[in-house]
Amino acid sequence: MQIGKLERVSLGEFPTPLQELKNLQQHLNGPRIFIKRDDLNGLGLGGNKLRKLEYALAEATKQGATAIITTGAVQSNHTRLTMAAGNKLGLKTYLVLKGEEPKIATGNLLLDKLLGAQEIHYVRGQSYSDKEGMASLLDRRVKQLEKDLREKGESPYYIPNGCKAIHGALGYSTCVLEVINQLRGLNLVLGYIVTACGTSGTQTGLILGTALYTQGEAKVLGMSVSRHKDELREKIKQNLGEVTGFLDLKQDVNSESITVYDNYVGEGYGIPSAAMKEAVRLVARKEGIILDPVYTGKAMAGLIDLIRKGQFEKDDVIVFLHTGGVAGLFAEGQMETFQE
Repeated sequence: MQIGKLERVSLGEFPTPLQELKNLQQHLNGPRIFIKRDDLNGLGLGGNKLRKLEYALAEATKQGATAIITTGAVQSNHTRLTMAAGNKLGLKTYLVLKGEEPKIATGNLLLDKLLGAQEIHYVRGQSYSDKEGMASLLDRRVKQLEKDLREKGESPYYIPNGCKAIHGALGYSTCVLEVINQLRGLNLVLGYIVTACGTSGTQTGLILGTALYTQGEAKVLGMSVSRHKDELREKIKQNLGEVTGFLDLKQDVNSESITVYDNYVGEGYGIPSAAMKEAVRLVARKEGIILDPVYTGKAMAGLIDLIRKGQFEKDDVIVFLHTGGVAGLFAEGQMETFQE
């Protein structure tokens, strides 16, 4: 099945800009570096989830949904964009967030409230690191909310944190095609795409896109922001199997094409690292572009380190994916990060 035949709703302004980071590449004495500005896609302060939501919400509207339920952390970029997309389509949105309600809403949570969430439910586990326990608590709360909404005459549709893997894969395979066409206008050929890797849907889509549109010649480098690389590689492999089966692709996507680095996470998810702070400052001061401290900051730290280690040739063309998330800079837990 052709991806272009699949139903999607138009939510963002695509293609997003592709900009060359000439000052940064000169500073690093490295290859040609471009940045794909998915933070500038035109809705809710932007971010990578919008491409995925175009497919998720097409499915929701086809099913006659009147309300959207989604989950995430208190400072979730995903919930912010889901709220904005739901508003554009006239859908009510309900949030189930893991963590405690803060006394003052900052960052993404402030934007969730500005965008007008119908209800925000907070779920606290015994330990934030207990992923299975937290997942179970979230699942129970979501199912109860679905039941309550149906009793009120609503037709709820649930979008998991980060969207379903299939929607992420569809959204970001077409992003690769955008990049290829933009580079072709400059008489350049894509060598590498670098992305932050959290829930793995974005990297899955980029790998699918490089297989479809570059015959696998372009490489996707994922920079983990939380999980071990083996866990992410296995998850991406499963995702690729699901999407190739769904599309009935005759070609296999080689699992050897899955590259994930997990040595730029630092002390943990969302915890600032020295390398992240250097990367965010460097891009801001050399290019005037703002990265976020949780995802793109750590992904850029990984790219900078690989360039310094001589991983790339001088004439390689690298595209760094800006997945958004800048509102995270203004979250309560991050506000001291760059105060010095």
